[in-house]
Amino acid sequence: MKATAKAHPIEGLVKYHGMRDEQLRQPYHDSVSVCTAPSHTKTTIEFEPDSNDDVFLIDGEEVEGRSRERIESVVDHVRDLADIDHAVRFESENDFPTNIGFGSSSSGFAAAARALVGATDLDMTLPDISTVARRGSASAARAVTGAFSHLRTGKNDADCRSERIETELEEGLRIVGAEVPSYKETEEAHREAADSHMFEARMAHIHGQIDEMRDALLAGDFHRTFELAEHDSLSLAAATMTGPAGWVYWQPRTIEVFNTVRELREADIPAYFSVDTGASAYINTTTDHVDRVEGAIADCGVDTRVWEVGGPSRLLDEGDALF
Repeated sequence: MKATAKAHPIEGLVKYHGMRDEQLRQPYHDSVSVCTAPSHTKTTIEFEPDSNDDVFLIDGEEVEGRSRERIESVVDHVRDLADIDHAVRFESENDFPTNIGFGSSSSGFAAAARALVGATDLDMTLPDISTVARRGSASAARAVTGAFSHLRTGKNDADCRSERIETELEEGLRIVGAEVPSYKETEEAHREAADSHMFEARMAHIHGQIDEMRDALLAGDFHRTFELAEHDSLSLAAATMTGPAGWVYWQPRTIEVFNTVRELREADIPAYFSVDTGASAYINTTTDHVDRVEGAIADCGVDTRVWEVGGPSRLLDEGDALF
């Protein structure tokens, strides 16, 4: 009972903020994202009937505390679905920086869910598997279905699941990642989301923004899609910064990246920034302009990487296993 899976992290386009059910990680509202490749998480799962203890390793280090609890919630759910009580060995590796705003929890739990379902031979579609991944991270549900995906809210797994949005933008999109190392704790921001006086304002417009985003993607409208993503990033920050803890993730280099992107647009270069809950930024552009955009962002004094649209989580061959 062993399987290995791979998943790509996500860039939030219309981001969820806050959870109305923390245990099932059901968000207050829908969300839309795009997967960034080739960055990925690879996870190997093996259920061991002769062992009594679960083992969880990420990037070679044993996982403890709240992170372990989140993994256990996903593993236990799959054990219930498969009607087994075997101990598990769980090893995961990321090929990109974690905890700086590049969606490592999304690819992490997406790869975990895909490998867990594969190891137990459960007959589940990708939207089904997205409900498993969601128990670790709501953004991971969208990393399961991959590319441009839409996570719908709901009170049960029949409703609160991810589906892929087919769009012409998959081919020509390039995403420049601007690495601004600054540790962040997304879970705390979600926990206090509803306590911000800006939260009701966000809820008032978010459903219309989801509809606009879907329409823009289905129409293949690059400018409208990423203009919406940029505005959503500012809306999210407003709610995050006005919560009880006053979370401010942006660093001076983050603001410099924003200003550089706006200068590029003034020069008729298609470029739009987007940020999740972190200091690092995504800059969305096209294949024709990515070199110019990456050069301008690198001139801000930050490390850069270039992504294209990543596909859904998938099982790998036995030879790709981590152990």
